[in-house]
Amino acid sequence: MALGKGEGRLLRTGVLLASLFLAASVAASQTTPPSLDRSPRVLILYPYDERIAATTAAGEALRGRLLEATSGKIDLFSEFLDLSRFPEAEHVQRLGRYMAEKYAIRRPDVVVALGKESASFISTNRASIAPDAKIVAAGFGNSTSENIDLPDDVIGAFTTFDILKTAEMARGLQPGARHLYIIGGSSEFDQGWLATARADLDEFSKSYETTYLENLTIEQFIERAAEVPADSIILALTLFKDHAGRNFIPREAIGKIAATASAPVYGPYQTYINYGVVGGNTVTFETLGQTVGNLVLDAIAGRPIKDIQAPQTYIVDARQLKRWGLAEKDLPAGTIQMYREKGLWEGHWLAVTGAFGVVLVQAGIIATLLLERRRRQDAESRSRLHLLEAVHLNQSATAGALSSSVAHELNQPLSAIRNNAEAASVLLQNDSPDLQLIHQILLDIQADDQRAGDIIGRMRGLLKKRSEIDWQEFDLNDVTSNAISIIHGEAERRGITLKTKRPTTELPVRADKVHVQQVVLNLATNAMDAMTETGSDSRILTLATGVVKEKAELCVADTGNGIPQERLSSIFEPFYTTKQAGTGLGLSIARAIVETYGGTISATNRPEGGAIFRVALPLARGGERHS
Repeated sequence: MALGKGEGRLLRTGVLLASLFLAASVAASQTTPPSLDRSPRVLILYPYDERIAATTAAGEALRGRLLEATSGKIDLFSEFLDLSRFPEAEHVQRLGRYMAEKYAIRRPDVVVALGKESASFISTNRASIAPDAKIVAAGFGNSTSENIDLPDDVIGAFTTFDILKTAEMARGLQPGARHLYIIGGSSEFDQGWLATARADLDEFSKSYETTYLENLTIEQFIERAAEVPADSIILALTLFKDHAGRNFIPREAIGKIAATASAPVYGPYQTYINYGVVGGNTVTFETLGQTVGNLVLDAIAGRPIKDIQAPQTYIVDARQLKRWGLAEKDLPAGTIQMYREKGLWEGHWLAVTGAFGVVLVQAGIIATLLLERRRRQDAESRSRLHLLEAVHLNQSATAGALSSSVAHELNQPLSAIRNNAEAASVLLQNDSPDLQLIHQILLDIQADDQRAGDIIGRMRGLLKKRSEIDWQEFDLNDVTSNAISIIHGEAERRGITLKTKRPTTELPVRADKVHVQQVVLNLATNAMDAMTETGSDSRILTLATGVVKEKAELCVADTGNGIPQERLSSIFEPFYTTKQAGTGLGLSIARAIVETYGGTISATNRPEGGAIFRVALPLARGGERHS
């Protein structure tokens, strides 16, 4: 029975006659007969064309075995006889003459005939193509060898495709089946298979209502298979040609039938796997190729060789078992399951182990990062505490520096209160006091009291010590105005003119309001100090706010002597000062505050004289886009 009527992909198994022959031939597999002074030549004859995957798979496994064993020191030739489509005697004779001329000066040392057609061809044309070659035939059974009358010196790697074993596997999987259908095509080989099946399944079929589906078109095969009862077993043999005379690749034709069949389909070829067939008892073509390869190596080495039987095995498609609800436990022992979904550990143990290792490493890294994060949070907490302490000291220093101005400013409402109180007392001593005037005096006293309270409240805000940052959203314009209220008395005392520029829209920022106010005070007091040596008429302090590059910006400009160019890069460093009595902390604290809230601070000299400090803070909620 010819090998080449099944097709499909290679199946790598551990079956295993090839290993037995491998052990016997390894020692000599790298050598050539002593009579040869060249690489040995092996001709592989394929009975059909290259589309027939069964013979192609066996041939590729054979070639791989020979190339591996000889380290490539071998000449391999291949011929696809295409005898299924061109079986005419005249064509076979022409092909024999052509190959005799082709190999006239390169006579093969061994000819491998895959399939009975190839074996018959080389037996007939041996004298003209390879008169001295050893012949190894493969892919059919002993009985077929006797029928085609092979010469006695042809060595066979025989394969017997036992359809009964496939049927028995189907019965084990479907013990409740009541119908049996056998499908076969219309070619000579298809009819031969059907005849063999009738003989081999004679006793088996008596247990079922048996129907042979033959002499049908492909459309009729598909239709009949789709209508069989659910309790049926379908055995698909080969379908090289349908009743309409159309040629097919069997696995593709069987695949069309199995796609819409209403019952499981079984077949005797490995190549039917992945084409909708559950499986069957078969010879794997890779194992056959390896087995033939070992025979060829023995022949090349000059060792005696003899006929062997290629082993069979059960193969199923695990996906089809699931499709039809067939139990894995009912499979014959040793069945190979293709496309079986492996468990997580079984199929991916290496990945699982690697993933577990990665998880452990990641856990260690995460633990380290968490520890580092805790340390960073502690450091940030300490840093914030130090900043709050530094800001408080700076606030106290600012309050001290402004104390005389504040006292002077506070003295005004207090004096007004005293004078108004004395005036009211005098009015009340009259026999007819002017009550309306007294009422106005009392309103003035209330206003002066409010003014004094505001002055004291601003100073209290400067001197209040806190342990946490008070995050809040506020208008930068308001903070600037409050700071101006605090320093305006000191500015008047020093003869400094205060100017402000602010947009009509709000400049919302998110920070600690008191801290930002302290920045404004630090910059303003430094600016006033910078104008000490300038004329009183030209002492101008300008505070302007606006939006620049999508950030809220505060500018504090003075008309002093400016900052020496070489010192511009150092003025924000701690303890850097140009004042004889300065601490050098005001600007460094201002920078620390601004950077804490995601802002920047910079200083430049004005072309017309003096310096300008710019503070930029992120706008909250996008802010306004006006300057």
